[in-house]
Amino acid sequence: MSSLADIFWAERVAVVGASATPGKTGYNILRNILEGGFRGQVFPVNPRGGEILGQRVYTSLSEIPGDVDLVVVVIPAAGVPAVLKEAAAKHARGAVVISGGFREAGNEELERELVRVAREGGVRIIGPNCQGLNYTPNRLCASWPLITRSGPMAVISQSGTVAAAVAGWAEEEGVGISGCVALGNRCDVNEVELAAFFADDPATRAVAVYVEGVADGRAFVEVGRRLAGKKGLVVLSPGRTEKGARAAQSHTRSLAGSHEVFRGVCRQVRAVLAEDTEQLYDFAKAFALVSRPLGPRLMVVTSSGGSGILATDVAEMSGLKVFDLEPEHRRVLADVLPPHCVISNPLDLTGDADAERYRAAVLAARDIGVDTFLLVFGDPIPGAAEVVKFLRAQVPQEIFVSCLGGGEVGRDEAARMLAAGVPVYPTPERAVRAIAAVYRWQQG
Repeated sequence: MSSLADIFWAERVAVVGASATPGKTGYNILRNILEGGFRGQVFPVNPRGGEILGQRVYTSLSEIPGDVDLVVVVIPAAGVPAVLKEAAAKHARGAVVISGGFREAGNEELERELVRVAREGGVRIIGPNCQGLNYTPNRLCASWPLITRSGPMAVISQSGTVAAAVAGWAEEEGVGISGCVALGNRCDVNEVELAAFFADDPATRAVAVYVEGVADGRAFVEVGRRLAGKKGLVVLSPGRTEKGARAAQSHTRSLAGSHEVFRGVCRQVRAVLAEDTEQLYDFAKAFALVSRPLGPRLMVVTSSGGSGILATDVAEMSGLKVFDLEPEHRRVLADVLPPHCVISNPLDLTGDADAERYRAAVLAARDIGVDTFLLVFGDPIPGAAEVVKFLRAQVPQEIFVSCLGGGEVGRDEAARMLAAGVPVYPTPERAVRAIAAVYRWQQG
């Protein structure tokens, strides 16, 4: 763990294979480190020397004065072992090997040499054949795309694209990430070690993992138990079909194993299983933002009758209960709502609802046995964000939100809610599935 901390909190970073050509990986990595606001020192390395992005370029690692903490490698595979020997001489604790052309391309012997050299020199490797790492507490984006918004979600993935997608959605929605690591071939550092790091990371509340085969099953169980009840662990594992398992094996030469056995292990350690990339993000976002206990009794408050029906179906299929209102509950709500509202659960405030109607409905319903609220804003409703923020301070239940069909107004209100830490989803179905995932996890 200390070696991983040295990587994430590196202060002197070298980029071997830095390029002056925009669009090349060696250029993009260097630019993202600089533009990401990294507070430490950055040393571009290229045999041509010169200057890139205003930074002096060193012709080799050995030319850099003093030691370095982390080496990011973006050169052809054959030259990487030699670079790691130089990195060891510079007392580097870690190397992020972006370069491909190792085991995934059939060059097992070259990857074994890479591992041997690194272990002899005490250098930990992330990769090879990976998309790098991003750790926002240190403003270190040695990856792409450039993501700078800090938040409570960590992403660990064997697929660089999956990692970038999940982290990118968190950036776009304002949720942010604590860290994002693309493992690639994971010849050394693996998903279990990273999950253990983020389990103790104060900046992280949820860990999202995409993995094509667990490197160490026993260690995965141990770290899963450490996370259980402490931080949400969401896992997406492909290879559920015979052809999918073959595709996973050919991607990074991972041994996927029995998917059903792995799912059973995840259940034992209370890891939440996602069925697709969208759920991986949705569930992790919920774990990152939810701070209150959830219960099965769900009340849906909506301006869209159809959206309420969709939410009800998914809730009932997911183990939640869209409970029937008792006569006294109906009277309480009827006293504060216009007569044309449909007083039931889902509670249809109808298409002319404004934000104040949601406020009145939730305040009236907070004492009728509701465990969790889902507010569906199915129209442009100015002021929705302010009302939701007010309600979260006034009611003891957790409030989830779905904003859809509201155009630019809906998008702006959703952005304000997310900035305030409200779990907001673009459809009621996605919101309900996230509620169910957190509820099941909280129940153990």
